[in-house]
Order: sequence, then C-alpha cells, then structure tokens
Amino acid sequence: MNKIIWLVLGLGALVWTVAVPAAGDADAGKRKAAACFGCHGVDGNSSNPLWPKLAGQHAGYIAKQLADFKNGLRKDPTMQGFAAGLSEQDRQDLGAYFERQKIKIDGASNAELAKAGERLYRGGDAKMGISACMSCHGPAGKGIPPRFPRVSGQHAAYAKKQLMDFKNGLRRNDSETMTRIAFHMSKEQIEQVAEYMAGLH
Repeated sequence: MNKIIWLVLGLGALVWTVAVPAAGDADAGKRKAAACFGCHGVDGNSSNPLWPKLAGQHAGYIAKQLADFKNGLRKDPTMQGFAAGLSEQDRQDLGAYFERQKIKIDGASNAELAKAGERLYRGGDAKMGISACMSCHGPAGKGIPPRFPRVSGQHAAYAKKQLMDFKNGLRRNDSETMTRIAFHMSKEQIEQVAEYMAGLH
C-alpha cells in the first residue's frame, strides 16, 4: 500500500514539474535581448508605431508569442527568424525582462475616435455580437496573464494591424477568441478601439 502511495505522489510531482514552465530570469533576459533592442527599444518601448511595445507585457504572454513564432503558429518573417533559435528558457527570460520594464503611455492622438472606442471597449456591441474588450483585457487594459495580454498604452497603429489580421484570418494563434470577435468588428470600430487603448492606463 505504501508503495502505491509513493508511486502516486511521485507521479503527481512529475506532472507538476512538467506542467509548470521554467521561471524567467530578467537579468539573463536583458543579456539575451540585444537582438530585440533595435526594433522594440532597450526599455521595451518601440519608436516605430507598427512594432509593439513589450514594456510591461506579461512574461508568459511574451514567451507564448515567441513560441508561436518559432512553431509557425504566428506569422512574421522577421520574428520567425529571431525566434527560431530560442529555447523555452530563453523565451521565459526575455519575457521576464520586458515585463519588468515600464511602458510609456503616449495617449490617444484622436479624442473623438478614442471616445467612441471607449464605449466599445467597455460595453461591446450586442447588436453586432462584439464582446466588451475589458471582459478579457480588464478595465484598465492590463490583461489577464498569461492568455490575455496587456493592451493599455500600446501603439494604436500596431493594435489596429493586429485586429485587422485577426479579422482577416491572417493571425490565428489565440484559440480563435480574437478571430471571432474581430470578424464582427468594422474597420471603423477597430480604429476606434485601437485609438482608445493607446491612451488607456
């Protein structure tokens, strides 16, 4: 009987070990991130609005996106090349480093678009079958790690491109959640919510 108990406990420990990803080391991540700095900035705040800000993003989300680029689940020639040689520990370390950085909130550049985007972000559009964005990304846009990313302070142009890619089926690495939501959004609604999220904090 004791052997059975120890066998069950041992198997349980093994499952727990396999299920829990390696913890990221932010200091190691900084040393590994040199190739990232050119596009995303040393502090994770990219200067090009088409490249995402990684500062303050959840470490687990960053690690997952890097894995998806490596495995071809998310397409981008540049990122697929960078991600190809990364190990699971590398991805966790990079995530830990960028999560530690402070995001710079630039704010919305179009107040009218942002106001319309706020209504959609907070209340959705039942008639069009669009869920409120904050139900997954939170009232302040900080997300729910590791699945739902932080969206507050993100470049509007980048957010718009990702939403359009989801809408058009060009990005499908999120278990279809965003694909279904974005499909029902008009281009105007996408612009509105992207503008609102840029100043959300």
